Amino acid sequence: MYHIAVGGQFNKKEIVEYLEKYGEGNFSAEIMTDMDAAMKVKNNQCDYYLGACQSGAGGALAMAYALIGRDKCATIANALVQPSEEKVTQLLASGVKAFGFTNDRAENAVKAFVHALRLQGK
Repeated sequence: MYHIAVGGQFNKKEIVEYLEKYGEGNFSAEIMTDMDAAMKVKNNQCDYYLGACQSGAGGALAMAYALIGRDKCATIANALVQPSEEKVTQLLASGVKAFGFTNDRAENAVKAFVHALRLQGK
């Protein structure tokens, strides 16, 4: 079971709903402040961080950048880039723990994230 910290500026409730919809019972998610979400991932109390904002980076990942480190954070969808399982799989393999995306791509970003984790087979 994966425990996901949900932060960011937009769509927090929807992100949790998408994790439930696509996660087939393999995810628990908790809506938190960005500070709490990043700290829980940093301290291994949560497996991953997901957040949405208008750009997919700033408001979604600012606190994660500061607390977890830029090398552990990635934008997986923005105005120009659609989320993909392949990209998320590569990011997971490189150790990324915090994922940001634009609010209008939240459902597809969560779906790509869930499917990429399934490919890893945890």
